[in-house]
Amino acid sequence: MPVEISIIGAGAWGTALAVAARRAGNEVLIWAYEADVADSINIGHENSVYLPGRELDPDIRATADLSDTADADIVLLAAPAQHLRRTVGPLADALSPATPLVICAKGIEQDTRALMSEAVSALFPANPVMVLSGPTFAAEVAGGSPTAVTLAADSITAAQRVADALSSARFRPYSAVDVTGAQIGGAIKNVLAIACGIAEGCGFGDNARAALITRGLAELTRLCVAKGGRSETMAGLSGLGDLVLTCTSTQSRNYSLGLALGQGRTLAEILEERNSVAEGVYTASAAVALAEELEIDMPITAAVNALLNRGAEIDAVIGALLARPLRTETD
Repeated sequence: MPVEISIIGAGAWGTALAVAARRAGNEVLIWAYEADVADSINIGHENSVYLPGRELDPDIRATADLSDTADADIVLLAAPAQHLRRTVGPLADALSPATPLVICAKGIEQDTRALMSEAVSALFPANPVMVLSGPTFAAEVAGGSPTAVTLAADSITAAQRVADALSSARFRPYSAVDVTGAQIGGAIKNVLAIACGIAEGCGFGDNARAALITRGLAELTRLCVAKGGRSETMAGLSGLGDLVLTCTSTQSRNYSLGLALGQGRTLAEILEERNSVAEGVYTASAAVALAEELEIDMPITAAVNALLNRGAEIDAVIGALLARPLRTETD
């Protein structure tokens, strides 16, 4: 049965989610921070800024007034992770406490080290908070390529209801109950994708990338368990699935950023020419701080953070990683 779905955030991913939700037969309203993006969607049926060249269903409506989104049956939160709390805050007194809030942003808050669910629940303590995550490139979702994702909630029944609403022949949400794990996978894989991009840019080859993915999986599993998530979640779509996708394709904003760094460009140069967010840049420092707080070891994440945020040189960081003491693989 069709439902009314609001999407907060009209970047590439938010727009792709609007396409998927509409393809599933729902009424869709997408909120854009920029009025010209809303106009582009309403008038030209295209998000010419963030997802150019993709014709949108004329029944997808857009608004630049956040309050317009408050009457939806389901709200998808697709604003960038570092801005999500501030973006949705004005809706705190406007939403029904029964409205599910589905987090579609991937990251950890820099200032607070909060997961997105912790940030959203602080504002909306009565609302069901869920997480949609998994191996997704926006352009492929919008284009109708077959895609599978995790839809995690505290209640499997609640997760299934939202999954049913978003489901279509080409977009398959699998229900789960590990809200924490689904977020850890989505957040940390962005940092690891930067590492894999750097390795590619430095010409280290496929062996090195496979090692980074595998040892990176150990890192995000360690963090997941320390935060109270389930280790088996990291073997699923929101863990290994998302990690493999993001670490192996230049479609990934984080991988391509790492690639450019490995080829000798500066972070400032790369960011200046982009209008999209590479969440791993911001999540790296938050993840390192969280790992220290939880007393767990995340050497690859720490190495990426040193490069991005502490002025370290690539050769020195790589040398330090390679010089780490040998240990058993399960440590």
